[in-house]
Amino acid sequence: MIEAEESTKTLKPPPSKKGLARLIAAAGYSAAGIRAAFKSEEAVRMEIAAFMVLAPLGLWLGDGAIEKVLLVSCLVFVIVVELLNTGIEKVVDRVGKDYHELSRVAKDIGSAAVFISLGLVIFTWAMLLVLF
Repeated sequence: MIEAEESTKTLKPPPSKKGLARLIAAAGYSAAGIRAAFKSEEAVRMEIAAFMVLAPLGLWLGDGAIEKVLLVSCLVFVIVVELLNTGIEKVVDRVGKDYHELSRVAKDIGSAAVFISLGLVIFTWAMLLVLF
């Protein structure tokens, strides 16, 4: 986990960039976000591990390009939704550690989004590999 001291220090925003420098900086920020989520969230680690097992399996089992894309893209979607959920949780925690009903609701809604995305994986894989 991120050390308490590191997570509470105030940072200055990075200087504004344009063009290719902005694209390169954005890629760096994205990589840092993935690393931070991977370090702090067990769910992210589990979903990436599942992706590493299931994506090659989906590419192997899919019959044609469209099936392969559907089988793998729904797995990617779960990771995207989990990253957004993690971001919501971090912002809620940043606002305050005290219990608040709106904080609980925000976290529950993020969790529901992850749950629905996992349901999409089950539905997609079942429709393409089991039912047809």
